Amino acid sequence: MPTKKVPSTKTPVKRAAAKKVDSKKEDAGTPLSVIIRRRIEAQKVRFHANDNIAQFIKPGELEGLVDEVAQKMQGVLESLVIDTKSDHNTQDTCRRVAKMYVQEVFNGRYVEQPSMTKFPNVSHLNELMIIGPITVRSACSHHLCPIMGRIWIGVLPSKESALIGLSKYSRLTEWVMCRPQIQEEAVVELADMFEKKMKPTGVAIVMDADHFCMQWRGVKDRDSKMVNSVMRGAFLKDPNLRREFLSLLEKR
Repeated sequence: MPTKKVPSTKTPVKRAAAKKVDSKKEDAGTPLSVIIRRRIEAQKVRFHANDNIAQFIKPGELEGLVDEVAQKMQGVLESLVIDTKSDHNTQDTCRRVAKMYVQEVFNGRYVEQPSMTKFPNVSHLNELMIIGPITVRSACSHHLCPIMGRIWIGVLPSKESALIGLSKYSRLTEWVMCRPQIQEEAVVELADMFEKKMKPTGVAIVMDADHFCMQWRGVKDRDSKMVNSVMRGAFLKDPNLRREFLSLLEKR
């Protein structure tokens, strides 16, 4: 006689709870970075060096990520043949570097966009506004060397535009810049963000920066800088407006 299959006595809630427990067992011993990576890949989302992945990181996990990076950074120091046991200067370097990457210089990858209070343009302002220079710190995604520079933001609002507080320009700029990237892409992303959030008639970004991947390594050229700009809307179509914006920057 064939054996009859006994139906499960577990309710849907119990089955879901059991599945969650099994999932936790599977995650046990798996590096946190792998778990986060799996979440991203399951949603088929890009996670390049200059992308924000905050939506895939759960509360408390950044501390765990620091621990993992510190552990792997210790391996890097050992592969560089640095005696971190007897050298008091490097005994805690792996953790300092891990905290610097996750909590400071690459923090724009791991935290959500700063809140931005928007105000209606009640007075129907339509004159050129220039914000800057804003000091920015980033890192080249090719060598993870510092990029240190300044940014100017030009905004031409319309009566339908949203206005934001002056400090928000700095906070949003820092959020975009605190990631490994190249300067050319960073200013485009910054322009995209302000254009989307404020919906102005025009937006312009100019960035002037020193690249330590040139000054610290390679050709070791200490005097070279990179200056690039992005012009959108009225700044792109109206040469007089563009000329006014750039001429005002020269006087600052």
